[in-house]
Amino acid sequence: MHRLPNRAILRLEGSDTLALLERTVTHTVAGWEAGVARYGALLTPQGKVIADYIAHRTPEGVLIDVHEDAAEDLVKRLKMFRLRSAVEIVRDEALVPVIDAEGVADPRTGKLPHRSVATAREAEAPLPRWDALAISAGIPEWGRDFRAAEVFPTDINMDLMDGIDYKKGCFVGQEVASRMKRKALIRKRTVRVKGKSLASGAQVRAGANLLGTVTSAADGEGLALIRTDRLAKAIEAKEPVTVNDAAAEIDGAPWLIAEVKALLEAPSDE
Repeated sequence: MHRLPNRAILRLEGSDTLALLERTVTHTVAGWEAGVARYGALLTPQGKVIADYIAHRTPEGVLIDVHEDAAEDLVKRLKMFRLRSAVEIVRDEALVPVIDAEGVADPRTGKLPHRSVATAREAEAPLPRWDALAISAGIPEWGRDFRAAEVFPTDINMDLMDGIDYKKGCFVGQEVASRMKRKALIRKRTVRVKGKSLASGAQVRAGANLLGTVTSAADGEGLALIRTDRLAKAIEAKEPVTVNDAAAEIDGAPWLIAEVKALLEAPSDE
């Protein structure tokens, strides 16, 4: 079992654990059985992602697999929302997230290995080339592609990965997140790109127009946060996509094709 790099485990236990998560985080809590992992995040009141994570339901409570640099802040914020609820919230240094063939499927995609939580003594060295695996699978991650309060959930495709339950009674930032969803035409997305000149921070262009910025890259593949409305116009104008003035290609995933088509058919607001 290889340890996942740059990850930490938060342990939540107590009779009010699920009630706390129900009113604060983005993912579904109802009907959550032990052994099931869910993807979600805690948002700012303005609807931006403080930290996204994978949460494992256990018989005792919930284990949250989160980037190590976001762990302490997430603990503090969850404790702030806890009030007098019966929930213990700690960073458990004895536990680590691991790749485990007998673990649970990554809730974000079937393209990544199964994972679980193990003791630090059981875990082997960090999994090599994890970033390349995640980038190839089209999965943006905290610490590599974004940090706290920089992006909205739809910017990193959380809604496409079952990371947001818009039918929940409440969660922090729900009003903003729901309003963006109701607009139907989302104009910023993280997409996969391919090319020879990919590097984090490089500009993605179509002709002279800026589409967005590469957020991470490895082995000729990368992720980029782009304006999909500008991509739609570029496709309509048949303008080639470039990164650092070199030819590049944006992966035409079915969801992206559908959203670009909807944008092309929608009245322009610019």
